[in-house]
Formats: sequence, C-alpha cells, structure tokens
Amino acid sequence: MQQDRKTCTEHVTQTIAMECVDVDGLSMTLAAELGYCPDDPYAVTATFKSPGGDVLWTFARDLLARGLTDPVGDGDVHVWPCLDTSGRAVVIVELHSPEGELLVQGSTHEITRFVNRTLALVPAGLESDRVDVDQLIDQLLGA
Repeated sequence: MQQDRKTCTEHVTQTIAMECVDVDGLSMTLAAELGYCPDDPYAVTATFKSPGGDVLWTFARDLLARGLTDPVGDGDVHVWPCLDTSGRAVVIVELHSPEGELLVQGSTHEITRFVNRTLALVPAGLESDRVDVDQLIDQLLGA
C-alpha cells in the first residue's frame, strides 16, 4: 500500500546524494529522497531526482536495514555494503525493472541515519501493530 506522505501525519524523509553508476562504471551524482510512513510500516521509498523526471521505487525497509551490514535481496532489489573508490563505507542499491536497471551507492552513515529514524517511529518486529487490516480490506474491495 503506497501512502501519500502528505496524508501521513508522522513521516521520515531524508535527502541523500547518491552516486549512479552506469554500465561502463562511470558515475554521476543524483539527489535521492528516502521516505518512510508508519502507515505503510514495511516499506521505504526512494525518489531519484533526474532531469527527465522523478523516478520512484518502493521496497522493503528490512532490505535497506539488513543491507547495511550484509548482502540481501532477491528479485528486483538487491542491497549490500561496500567501500567506494576512496575507501569510504557505502551501501549499494541495485534496482531492476522491465525498463532497465539502476545501480546507486550512498553513504552508509546517511542511510543508517535514515533507517534509525524509521526504527524510532516503528521498531523492527512491531510493523504489524501499525497495519489497520479493516482499512486495508476496505481499500482492496473499493469500499
């Protein structure tokens, strides 16, 4: 369930400079906004700002949190810790879609800060306490 952050009363957003790496290994800096709304407690969004328009990805918060220390992910999203060419700790996020793929890396410190802010709102393991099952069923049935 994708929540509009404008309707979410408590949310976390953080802008991070991400390095986008192309197939030739060349990189360019993209501004990315990470977002989290406790109304959709299992998900985070990454909005990549580009000249051609914003690109939004939604994926599991748990993937981002676990990817800080270990390689994780199956399917469309993979996350793993790494060192950049200058020896700084980064987190790499690889996103796949039918239209192509995107490989970005961001500061481990900044991504950890974002994840910790989300965990302060909804601790890991307590996400199901935030889900309103009746509201979800009503949305699915179009009521």
